[in-house]
Amino acid sequence: MILSGREIKREIGKGINIEPFNESQLNPNSYNLKLHNELMVYTNPVLDMKTPNPVERLTIPEEGLLLETGKLYLGRTVEKTETSKFVPMLEGRSSIGRLGLFIHVTAGFGDVGFNGFWTLEIFCVQPIRIYAGVDICQIFYHTIEGDYDTYQNGKYQNNNGIQASMLYKDFEKK
Repeated sequence: MILSGREIKREIGKGINIEPFNESQLNPNSYNLKLHNELMVYTNPVLDMKTPNPVERLTIPEEGLLLETGKLYLGRTVEKTETSKFVPMLEGRSSIGRLGLFIHVTAGFGDVGFNGFWTLEIFCVQPIRIYAGVDICQIFYHTIEGDYDTYQNGKYQNNNGIQASMLYKDFEKK
């Protein structure tokens, strides 16, 4: 089951935290999240799964930033979210998608217990100017059935901003 917007609002401060929370961003069954003004891009032309890949930080100026095609941008939400009993899911807004802007290439599924900012995997079909503060995506929540463990010690838990891939840590465990 997906929580309604009214239920999301009822759960704020209980099973769901969204900081900052603004009721105007609440939808019938989701909550809009805004794009922060910071982006990150990988600097190497070839990425390696087994090593940390160097990145460069970009700031979206007030007049916007023109994104290039064929380039992956990592962004983040303004809002920090936390859930203790629901499964958070992230989806792009249809108005954003209709401009050919993808905001999560593959990772829209969260874990119950996740606490942090959402790193966005931004990719565009054609050049597009983006602006900080735009409602870029929406979060919605599923109930979870049965006994469960919460996400607590994952590599992306309790983050403070954009996070590049840490897949290399999975290779260290082997």
